[in-house]
Amino acid sequence: MNKAKRQEIFTRLRAENPNPVTELEYSSPFELLIAVLFSAQATDVSVNKATRKLFPVANTPESMYALGVDGLKEYIKTIGLFNAKAENAIKTCQILIEKHNSQVPQTRAELEALPGVGRKTANVVLNTAFRQIAMAVDTHIFRVSNRTKIAPGKNVLEVEEKLLRFVPKEFLLDAHHWLILHGRYICTARKPKCDACTIEDLCEFKEKTSH
Repeated sequence: MNKAKRQEIFTRLRAENPNPVTELEYSSPFELLIAVLFSAQATDVSVNKATRKLFPVANTPESMYALGVDGLKEYIKTIGLFNAKAENAIKTCQILIEKHNSQVPQTRAELEALPGVGRKTANVVLNTAFRQIAMAVDTHIFRVSNRTKIAPGKNVLEVEEKLLRFVPKEFLLDAHHWLILHGRYICTARKPKCDACTIEDLCEFKEKTSH
């Protein structure tokens, strides 16, 4: 795919949604970190349902740590893998209190040192909470990047590196949100809604004729 095509793809995605935001509900970097931590292998909808009850009670490292693992589980038992997530969240709160003055760190290395926080979670927090250029490649972004040929790659890291290299600079800050929303609602896994796609004519998806 050439540069002009990528430019046009992101120009259209931006025109359709000028200020894209995450669908996770949060009001602070800490709430976002916890919500993203909970969202692994779970839907944003299920996470929001749980955090709507949790955050009014515990939305700081101290107040969440005070709940303890069992207390936290009560709020998030509707989310998949809640046992491990509760343990990771409480350990993360402890580290934030002891090492970071209860603030969410703003570097990838410090974020990835937190329990349950991998590269993707760190990228979401850096990009969404702190507005740093970072590309969190989830299943949606991986699929869209490969299917359209915007940034094809065999694994998430390869796709992440290519997106950072190929997405025109003016779109880099929000590209992650546009791609994720496009994958979630239009370029779906089973039956992509090519008829409703704003970039259909620019897409290099070879099986288009078979849909």
